[in-house]
Order: sequence, then C-alpha cells, then structure tokens
Amino acid sequence: MDVLRAIRHLLAPPWLLRRRFSPAVLEAIEAAIGETERLHRGEIRFVVEGGLDLGDLWRGVDARERAVEVFSRLRVWDTEENTGVLIYVQWLDRRVEIVADRGAAERIAPAHWAALCRGLEVAFRSGRCREGACEAVREVGRLLTEYFPARPDNPNELPDRPVLL
Repeated sequence: MDVLRAIRHLLAPPWLLRRRFSPAVLEAIEAAIGETERLHRGEIRFVVEGGLDLGDLWRGVDARERAVEVFSRLRVWDTEENTGVLIYVQWLDRRVEIVADRGAAERIAPAHWAALCRGLEVAFRSGRCREGACEAVREVGRLLTEYFPARPDNPNELPDRPVLL
C-alpha cells in the first residue's frame, strides 16, 4: 500500500470534489451527454470519484480496476447493442479511464480511448474541468456516431446525469 496515496485519499474532504464539479458543471456534462446521444446508439456515463476507501487502498486498486468495477455497478454494459461507455475520473489520483462495452470496444481502437483519457487529464490539470469534461463527452459521442449512428428509434437506455462518488 502506498502510504502517501492512502493519506491523500482518506483525508481529502468531500467538499473538494463538489467544488470542482459544482451543480453547474454537472448540468453542462449532462447536457453534453444528452446532445451527443441523439446522434448515436451508444450510451455514455460520466463518473467522478474522490477518495477511495481503505480496503481499495490496501489492495492497491488502481483507476482502471476501479473503473471496471464502477462500469459493472452502474450497469453500463446493460444496453441492447453493448455500446455503453464509461468515462471514469479518479480525481485524487488525477487519472481518467474509459471502459467501453464489447460492442463499442470491437469497433473503436483502444488508442482512441487512451488519447481521450490523457487529453482529459491535461484539461483537469490546467483547471478546465467543465470544458475538458464536455469536450471528452463530445469526442466519445463523435466516435460512437461514426460506428453507431442514430436510428429513428433511438431510446435513451441509461441516465445522462453524471455521478459523483
């Protein structure tokens, strides 16, 4: 277990995350998700997590492992065409991970997801939370539109509202 990481996670106040991701920022991300989902058959979820719990820290859970767990817990995989995509932000570790369900993962190269993650991390480091998050959502939407364009019957299968953990 990384002691400095554990201290950072266990002592971080909850308001720290809410300050960066205010209701206005969350509404902007939700609007971006809603706008882009009208153009494709995919589903996008956006999750930001502050501190991890002691058990996860003890086991050395990294952002990728946690993203896969959140993907499952939020049932992002539960879409008809398996086109769910999770954008997961581990705020205190300054890491972003994208987990794509098998339908999207078969068509969109991992390099696209990795580049989006690194770009969003840069935006966050420069203090552009709202802009960076919305740009990332739009870029995920662009990729999904390329491979899974909307049809006349295009149901919204998952909530668009971002989640703060």
